[in-house]
Parts: sequence; C-alpha cells; structure tokens
Amino acid sequence: MRILIIILLIIPSLLFASKILIYMDSNQTDHLKAYGVVYYCLQQGHNVEWLLNYRGGSFLLPALTELENRLRIDGVSYTLVNGTEIAQIYKVIEENNMDRVILEKAAKLAIYIPPHPEMWDDAVVLALDYANVPYATLWDPEILAGELSKYDWLHCHHEDFTGQFGKFYASFGNTAWYKKTVAISKKTARELGFNKVPELKKAVAVKIKEYVADGGFLFGMCSMTDTYDIALSALNLDIVPAVFDGDPPDPNCQEKLNYDATLAFTDFTLEMNPYVYEFSDIDVSPNEVAQSRYFTLFDFSAKYDPVPTMLVQNHTAVVKDFLGQTTGYRKKLIKNTVRIMGEYPEIGVAKYIHGNLGKGTFTFLAGHDPEDYRHLVGDPPTDLNLHKNSAGYRLILNNILFPAAKKKKLKT
Repeated sequence: MRILIIILLIIPSLLFASKILIYMDSNQTDHLKAYGVVYYCLQQGHNVEWLLNYRGGSFLLPALTELENRLRIDGVSYTLVNGTEIAQIYKVIEENNMDRVILEKAAKLAIYIPPHPEMWDDAVVLALDYANVPYATLWDPEILAGELSKYDWLHCHHEDFTGQFGKFYASFGNTAWYKKTVAISKKTARELGFNKVPELKKAVAVKIKEYVADGGFLFGMCSMTDTYDIALSALNLDIVPAVFDGDPPDPNCQEKLNYDATLAFTDFTLEMNPYVYEFSDIDVSPNEVAQSRYFTLFDFSAKYDPVPTMLVQNHTAVVKDFLGQTTGYRKKLIKNTVRIMGEYPEIGVAKYIHGNLGKGTFTFLAGHDPEDYRHLVGDPPTDLNLHKNSAGYRLILNNILFPAAKKKKLKT
C-alpha cells in the first residue's frame, strides 16, 4: 500500500516536471541569441542538453524563471515541456539519427586581436557581442607570456601569421592605415625581442600550437587558417619577400617546407610574389566559387560521430557562401586526418574543416563574414539585428558550446 502511494505521488511529478525547450529549427525567432542564453545558463552552473539533429539542434534547459526572463528579453523562442513531452522527445531521438549531449561548463573564451583599430571587423566578435557572450582579448605579448593557459578556447580571424602584413602592399601600401599597422607591428616585434615581424608571428604560432596540443580548442577563420599552417611549415625559413622584412627569402624555401609541422594542410605551394593578394595555393580565388553562392554541410552520425555533428548543427544544410582573403580550401591539400564538414560539392573545395592535435582540436571556417558576401577593407561591420537567423553565424556559435560537451554521452 505504501509503495502504491509513493508511485501515485511520483507519477504526477514526472508528468508535470518541466524544462525549457529552445527549438532551433526554422521557427526560432533569434537563433544567435539562443546561444547566448545557453552559454549564460552554463555560466550559472546549470547543465544543458544539446539535442543533436532534433529540430535544428535544440536545447533543453532547467525551467528557471531567471532563464525565461532572459529568453523573453532577448526575443528567443522557447516552450515549456513536461515530463511526458520530454520522454516523447527522447524517444524520437533514440529512433533517429539524433543524440543528446550534456553541456556542463561554459568555456572561457579568448580572441586573438590587436589592441589597435583595424580596417575590418571580426565576425566572431560580432557574434559574441550580439549574443551577449563574454570573452577576453589577447595579442602577441599575452600569448608569449603564457596567458593562453587561462582559457579553454581561442579564436583567430583575419591574421597573417607569415608576417607579410596581409599582403596588402600592392593595394594599400601608400595608405596611412597600412603604414601605421606596419609600424606598430615592427615596434611590437622589437619590444618582444624579435628582429623581424615574421619571427614574432612564428613564435606566436608555436605557442598556439602548444596550447592546442595541451587540450585547447582553436577556432580560426579567413586568412588565419592558411597563413597559420604556412608559418608552422617555415619555422626556420625565410619565406618573406624583401618588401616586407628587408631581406630576400631563401631561394629554396619551397623545397624546405616542413608539412609535418602543420595542422591541416600539406603539399601546398607558396605564392612568393609580394604583389599577389594570396599566400599559397591552399585558398581558391573568388572566381572559382563565383557560381557557388552556397556551400553544404555534411550529415554525420549523431550517435557515433558527435563532435562534427555538434559543429554543423543548423536549421539548414545549405548555407549562403561568403568570401574572404581565404575563401575555401583545395581538398587535395588537406591532410587525410582532417574532417571536412562543409564543402562546395560541385567543385571539390572544402569550406569548413576540423581536426585533432594532441589533447586539443582545431576547427577552420573559410571566409570573412557569413552575412557579407564580399566584405571589403573599410566596410562597416555587419548589423546582426538584421541577421538573427544566420546559418553561417550559427556555425561560429556552435564552436563556443562544443568545448562544454561532456565526454561521455547521455543514455536514454
């Protein structure tokens, strides 16, 4: 009799126990700020369930008044689901290419960005600011001083790790902003004990590589992605034309590149002409993707391949393309240990890739700004109030939640 009474007391509590379901399909009013609420929930010490492939990668949060208030203020769509409805959701997930991953702790985020103003914006900065997600900023002095160890996740964007100042010389060499950038970079190198900017950037690249190998999460976009690997391949080589560092490059530098030292790319050929706005043949030209105004995301097995599944969560598998100094990666130059997660299928070019190094991971997304097809130097920053449901920006924000995922998956 006592057991029956206990059961009768428990059943109603299960039926009416509720959680917040933030659905992330095309019905969501603000996909980007939804990530901010999830991050905030983790900051407050609450776990979140990421429902992979369920309604665009939805989230289950505890039903707390504080969270509901924030969802309303931020304009994020959600619904309360009771115990019965949650059980039904779990059943759907169990029977399909879906899974549940628990997010446990908000990652400490850092962005590699110079302290002086630049002539372009950083899409990740825009995304995090819009979603109200906090982050720290680091530059060369902080990286070399070991500050990276304080953070779980690092983003680098429109940076030139080869020390060629973005190869903007031909187009902007006589402009005040370019000359100021070069002067500040040279001054920083000298203050940190380096004779040339390329030497400083290579030292920073090595520190970042050590950070990843030790368990850090690296997310790169645009020119960071290929120049970073180029720098790693040429640690003991001069590959920089004299117009940038004052002395000629090693005439045999191409043959001396060390591809074993790189993260993602191999067998690439350097572009040695200082007047060509390109670093190597890793990147494709805008003309090569001109007919491909979209790229597609791969469909991974959620239950057996959760990492790339998390990184491609979206309300669409077809994403609007966006160019950059680095727009896409030639597949033949990508190491076979690297996962391709997004591509231009008709031309054999990758857009979104992921790999492992030691205890950590790296994820590279080509292109500069997901909602500005051809972002030019000096263009104003994108207003994300006009792009609340951006599939491209969702790829960025998937990356800030990925480090919070519990290693062992949930069981139904």
